[in-house]
This record gives sequence, structure tokens and C-alpha cells, in this order.
Amino acid sequence: MNRRVATITLNPAYDLVGLLPEIDKGEVNLVKTAGLHAAGKGINVAKVLKNLGIDVTVGGFLGKENQDGFQKAFGDTGIANRFQIVEGRTRINVKLTEKTGSVTDFNFSGFEVTKADWQRFVTDSLSWAGQFDMICVSGSVPQGVDLDDFTKWMQRLRNECMCVIFDSSREALVAGLKASPWLVKPNHRELEIWAGRPLPTHKDIIEAANQLRNQGIAHVVISLGEEGAMWVNSSGAWFAKPPKCEVISTVGAGDSMVGGLIYGLMMRQTSEHTLRLATAVSALAVSQPNVGVTDRTQLARMMARIDLQPFAAE
Repeated sequence: MNRRVATITLNPAYDLVGLLPEIDKGEVNLVKTAGLHAAGKGINVAKVLKNLGIDVTVGGFLGKENQDGFQKAFGDTGIANRFQIVEGRTRINVKLTEKTGSVTDFNFSGFEVTKADWQRFVTDSLSWAGQFDMICVSGSVPQGVDLDDFTKWMQRLRNECMCVIFDSSREALVAGLKASPWLVKPNHRELEIWAGRPLPTHKDIIEAANQLRNQGIAHVVISLGEEGAMWVNSSGAWFAKPPKCEVISTVGAGDSMVGGLIYGLMMRQTSEHTLRLATAVSALAVSQPNVGVTDRTQLARMMARIDLQPFAAE
């Protein structure tokens, strides 16, 4: 069976990842470069899926002035490319990890999408969306894209592909949730912001997740950082906790989790097995400077170390 997934990253970025003992504000900081990657949330998801053997296509917008790094990355990895090219430059995000494991992000602005750019993207993406078993929409919305237009596109995308996975934050998260995607993956803080209240316990998290499910969202996965993740769906709720890992960079850890979730779902695995896999992929991601699964044996060993516990669905 040929399983096909597309990931859409409307606002990709070059990720410049660095390591330093601690940030000394107002002073010159010497930073060890851990990597410069053509990235963005959906592109990170695609890298994980490609490593795991899934045919994957990527789409979204790229700035004309500095697209070469992305084009080379897609060519080198064999990822099919449906990105739309727009005037301007794709943004650069600087990710600095201190020895404590704390990560500070500096996300710069990039290209602006015109109305004509957006309409061209909508027409193109909806023309091929029905070819895929799952479509993952990840990340922020670039300058120039109206959030109501984004919601309408998400709704039309859902009509073309039943299994839309969505991972975003802030205003884009709220706009995308209105389209009732099939699966969403907020982190703990994002779920609290959406719910409008603190969610200090697992029971509180499950209650908020079920509020989303009542809006027509089948699966809600909440990433909890080093504490792991929770998955709430119609058959129950599970909590997965990884072992303590040495942190090189948390960049792409959530995206790696999404990649693991999609892989498990595509392989028709149980929710428990899929959450264990996704949590293991995410745990491995923090111990390396870039996303991806390079050693399946290492992944299997990490899966065996994940503590998985069921909860009764509310």
C-alpha cells in the first residue's frame, strides 16, 4: 500500500541553532554553532516521515531571494516540493540553548504574502490535496494572510482530505481550530491559553481536550515538554513520559512528535503504540542538533523506556 502524506508550512524559516553556557544580556556572547537548517514545522515533520519510509510532499511559501537552501534540502532528501515562490526572503530563526537546557528563540520577520500569492496557493493546494491520505498543516501564518481566509482554506482542505493534522500557536491556532481538524497537537501552555484557564493536573488537561473534541476534533495530543505527552480521543486518554535525556536542542521536538504520530497512524497502529513511538521520536530529537530519525534500533530502545499510562476518558 502506497501511503502518501503532505505537510504544509506557510511560514518556514532557516533555523540557526547555537549552544552557550548562558546568555549574558547586553554583552558579546560567544556561541557554538550546532547547525543551520532549512526548516519550519511542517518541513521538520516531513524529514521525520521521510526517515521512517513515508512518501512525503511539502508545500507552502518560500522567499525568492534565499530559496536555494530549501531547494537543495528537498532534492538531497527526495522530498517532493510543491512550495509557492513569493517575493522577499524566508525568515531566519535563531535558537540558543543554554547549559541549563533553557532555549531562547529569536524569530525574525520574513516575506509578506500578497492577496494574489494567497489565492494562487489556495487554488494549487486544493487541486492536489485529495491525492493524500493525511495532510499536516504546521506553524505560523505569514504576514499578509488574513486569519479568516486561513480558516476558510482550512475548511476547504478538510473537505478534500478527511485527515488534517494541525499544529500551530497563538492567533493561527485559534483560526485553525475553527475548521475542526482531525487531529491537533497544542502544547500545555497553548491549551491553557485556548481554554482561558490554568490546567495544572492531568484531569484538567483531559477536560480541556474533551472540549476540543466536542467541537468535532477527533484526536487531541498535548505535548508536555520533558514530562511527555497526553493523547485524548473517543477510546480514552493516555499519558506517555520519556526518560530524562541530555538536551542539545529542543528545536523540532514537537514537530518530531507530530511526525511520529502521523507514522503510527499511517501504519494503523493502536493509539498506545503510536503515542509511545511519537514520544520516543521527540525524546531523541532533543539529544541532537537537527530533527530526524537516523537509527531505528536506537528508536526501538527509546520506545521501550517510555512510561505509558492509561486514564479514563471524561
